[in-house]
Amino acid sequence: MKYVIFIWCLFLLFFWESKASNNEGLAPLIQNTDGRRIQMLDGHWKYMVDMYENGYYNYRKLPRIDGYFMDQKIQSPSDLLEYNFDDEQTLRVPGDWNTQDDKLFYYEGNIWYRRKFDVDKSANMRYFVYFGAVNYETHVYFNRVKLGVHEGGFTPFNFEVTDQVLKSGNSLILKVDNRRRPEGVPTDNTDWYNYGGITRSVKLIEVPETFIRDYHLVLDPSNCKLINGYVQLDGTQKQQNVHVVIPELKVDKVLRTDASGRADFSLSTKPQLWSPESPKLYRIIIRSESDEVQDQIGFRTIKAEGKKLILNGQEIFARGISIHEEAPFRSGRAWSEADAKVLIGLAKELNCNFVRLAHYPHNEAMVKEAERQGLLVWSEIPVYWTINWDNAATLANARNQLAEMIHRDKNRANIIIWSISNETPVSATRNLFLRTLIHDVKQLDSTRLVAMAMEVHSVDANTKTIGDPLADELDVLSFNQYVGWYDGLPDKCDRLNWTFTQNKPVFISEVGAGALQGLHGDANQRWTEEFQENLYIHNINMMKRMKGLAGVTPWILMDFRSPRRPLPGIQDGFNRKGLVSDQLIKKKAFFILQNWYNEIQSLNKK
Repeated sequence: MKYVIFIWCLFLLFFWESKASNNEGLAPLIQNTDGRRIQMLDGHWKYMVDMYENGYYNYRKLPRIDGYFMDQKIQSPSDLLEYNFDDEQTLRVPGDWNTQDDKLFYYEGNIWYRRKFDVDKSANMRYFVYFGAVNYETHVYFNRVKLGVHEGGFTPFNFEVTDQVLKSGNSLILKVDNRRRPEGVPTDNTDWYNYGGITRSVKLIEVPETFIRDYHLVLDPSNCKLINGYVQLDGTQKQQNVHVVIPELKVDKVLRTDASGRADFSLSTKPQLWSPESPKLYRIIIRSESDEVQDQIGFRTIKAEGKKLILNGQEIFARGISIHEEAPFRSGRAWSEADAKVLIGLAKELNCNFVRLAHYPHNEAMVKEAERQGLLVWSEIPVYWTINWDNAATLANARNQLAEMIHRDKNRANIIIWSISNETPVSATRNLFLRTLIHDVKQLDSTRLVAMAMEVHSVDANTKTIGDPLADELDVLSFNQYVGWYDGLPDKCDRLNWTFTQNKPVFISEVGAGALQGLHGDANQRWTEEFQENLYIHNINMMKRMKGLAGVTPWILMDFRSPRRPLPGIQDGFNRKGLVSDQLIKKKAFFILQNWYNEIQSLNKK
């Protein structure tokens, strides 16, 4: 035992102090960019494909000082210049490059983006350029100055550009590289499409010299009449009076920030609690002597109590569905409010009160639309399958993505679970890696539950369980199981029982089968709607027998693109486990799950 503790301490010392991340030059994230004065930089950006990275390296593979990021122009006929952004074609931002040009559909590599813009620049103001997400590694240049690097395709990042911004002719250039890599997060082997590009909005944010950079408001887990939180200022005048105002509750709390710009607080009040049945949000005003930010925030409590999931003091069953960030109808990366309304609307039609946003943090429009419509959320980072567990940079990358996810969405009442991984094989190095992430979650946000989608093991021919050594350290027992699809036929569910040693809520984070919408046949004919329908019937009957089952998020709402799914005439590059097709036509299993959720809701109302 002493040896294990010694090894664990060495691991933490080595990895927690590691600086081996590819992230460079980033400014601390700004909370709630929608509540700021912003200039949207979305639209048509010039682009150049750069397979060999000629715009970054010379022929000796050394970094260039005259690369594409210099955005040079020919000044005389004798100049030698082998690129010209002005004459290039454009890509839409936000948007993946794969679905905008057939020539780029399978492209994995480097593309340079450029956006020229003017700024109504004000004196004594600060400026930040903010990216909702760029997949995967991004080098950012502004007016020929390298701002830094960000790694990770699904979380936000920002840089300060106060000293570089001009009134006219600003040049923002990105080198975007979506190549998969074994040391990446995710790694080089996944089951979704590797859409590359600037996939979420880009904003220029204007703030006062000292501004409200961050804040958090959350209901006290043990007292529904107490709101706890903090405000963080950024700038030279860090000690200021700050008002936290909730007009509807007649709250106006005056704080004084300390020398670091932070003020912690507690508010005595009695908010109406956010819930799926009543997704109440309050207008929040945070006003300092130099800045003001407004937000819409809900208040609720969540905890695991034995085998029960407790929301606002009441047991709840999470009637869920898993969703990929895949655009309905057109395919490609979903990013807009319109995309979110369609996907969340389908989940509501299914009678869900819960969604698992897999396998990475989704865009803010999805999270906020779910919050408005009363859907609880499981949010996760793409620590997926065979991560490079013993690589210090990989861990640093995963920790950074986790921190960015939590920072962005910590004020969203509907998020109840932070998930740290999906279907990862048990090993000593994996366990140490994931324990670090569990520790991080509890340090960053102790008010929500920690989970990961584990794998299952057989006790005997008719009994299954979770055999993961980390199960004891998580708040819920969540696992993926495909009985009837990868594991026997659907009638195997009738003979199968489940046992768990931990006294915790049980979640089935994935269950399902593939079916081509419109293909019909016998219930034992794979890929037919009838097979998928039959599998759901048998699995639901099995789940009804499971003790402690507190939620389920079947795989998946809508068919989505995946290079792992080549079967011609059936898959054609799509994972077909959706309950609706990529054109949103419902399959027969949709109605089976919908009926079960209606039944659960009816029983809970009695």
